[in-house]
Amino acid sequence: MGYDERFGLRATVGEDDSLHDECGVFGVWAPGRDVARITYFGLHALQHRGQESAGIAVGNGKSVLVRKDRGLVSQVFTDADLSALSGKAAIGHVRYGTAGGGGFDAAQPHFSLIDDVTIALAHNGTLVNTSGVRRELVQMGVPFRSETDSEVACELIGYFTKKSGHLRVGIRHAMQMIEGGYAMVLLRENALYAFRDPNGIRPLVIGALGTEGWVVASETCALDIVGATFVRDVRPGEIVRISDGGILSEQGIEPRPEAQCIFEDVYFSRPDTVVRGRSVYSMRYEMGRQLAREAPVDADLVIGVPDSGMPPAEGFASQSGIPFGEGLIKNRYVARTFIQPTQEMREMGVRMKLNALSDNVAGRRVVMVDDSIVRGTTSKQIVRMLKEAGATEVHVRINCPEVVWPCFYGIDTDVQRQLISANKGVDEVRDYIGADSLAFLSLEGLRRCVPECGYCDACYTGRYPVRIPEAFSAGKFLDGFAPTFPYDDGGEASVPPVADVRMDAPRD
Repeated sequence: MGYDERFGLRATVGEDDSLHDECGVFGVWAPGRDVARITYFGLHALQHRGQESAGIAVGNGKSVLVRKDRGLVSQVFTDADLSALSGKAAIGHVRYGTAGGGGFDAAQPHFSLIDDVTIALAHNGTLVNTSGVRRELVQMGVPFRSETDSEVACELIGYFTKKSGHLRVGIRHAMQMIEGGYAMVLLRENALYAFRDPNGIRPLVIGALGTEGWVVASETCALDIVGATFVRDVRPGEIVRISDGGILSEQGIEPRPEAQCIFEDVYFSRPDTVVRGRSVYSMRYEMGRQLAREAPVDADLVIGVPDSGMPPAEGFASQSGIPFGEGLIKNRYVARTFIQPTQEMREMGVRMKLNALSDNVAGRRVVMVDDSIVRGTTSKQIVRMLKEAGATEVHVRINCPEVVWPCFYGIDTDVQRQLISANKGVDEVRDYIGADSLAFLSLEGLRRCVPECGYCDACYTGRYPVRIPEAFSAGKFLDGFAPTFPYDDGGEASVPPVADVRMDAPRD
């Protein structure tokens, strides 16, 4: 994803220092039900994954209708909009744009015509090799409305579908061409599809809605809100098709070593989401306990930075015996704005979202637990805020390792110079944010707190599960940093030109 200068280390103090996932996806197959409203509520549950735009597409058996725009789910859709979107299946999307620009054309679902069939596609993740594919498609006369990798995937599926006459064949061949982390849902007038990258980097789950309906979503919390029951994850490389004929599965591309994004457990997923039988809340609570074992401190009060810092703060307090309390109040009515902020607004910074509770922190030595330090600007403001409220000491504890390496699979940190821990040691970061002490959870400690499976921890280690083409990564690593990729000993993987791909037969 493209680098946004606003979020670099040169950013004005006060600007957004949070990590952002690209988006969340939702799909439902439920003939006879109000699928648009089901999707609306599912997207509400996933709103934390993206606040820039939202969209819903509905298939009614004859056509696909799409409504999307910039803004939050509650801002984009009216009751009249949802009433007009009737059908038997729907998909939805919430977006945090980390590449491809903003505006209506970058909002999802993307839609495309395949002869007389309309498809709509919603995507969570980042594709790293689409620039060449896009050039080929443009040369073949395929029009594009945006610069997003998601639209490239949509048009690539359309191209292969036209060539083969079968949508699942089109999806399968597109999966064999694209690289990166992705979870996608696709809709045509009479069927719903869900598919996932072969490493399983980005999450996607399946739920049962009563006896005849199905739901797919980025997180299980979206199943809960619509009354669906978790069935299983979409497997890495799998294609799931849901239609009047039932649910059908095929392996679109051979699975690779599992590499789930570990930051889902640390930060992105909602605490009530369940992963491999464990709630994200319980994992974060245990991260706090482990952090207290690894980095104890003599203090009077443990507080968390809302929201994702609260469970590990509770765990830290439980393990350390230091009382847990509320030290930061969150303004829950601050939404993402599209109005360009003034310098004065920038300097207000975090105070628009958080304020210190002086009644609790004044005169006390405070342990402040947070999920991560990315660029350092937010941590610096919060520490200063707590000290201005009377805290005598502020000890910062982070429930993950240092974020040193860029992410190319769906997080907006794809340029290493953005990351303060890539540029400064722990003591230097401590001095920069003004803390009395600073400690990060070790990678080994983090691993103890999450389910046993394969993870992508490239942001901590520089070990990437999917090779990043040089054209995509040029200029994004600092001098002296040498990432490792799969098949480093055998050269870079390549895909054939789009026009040269031979079509397989459909798989029944």
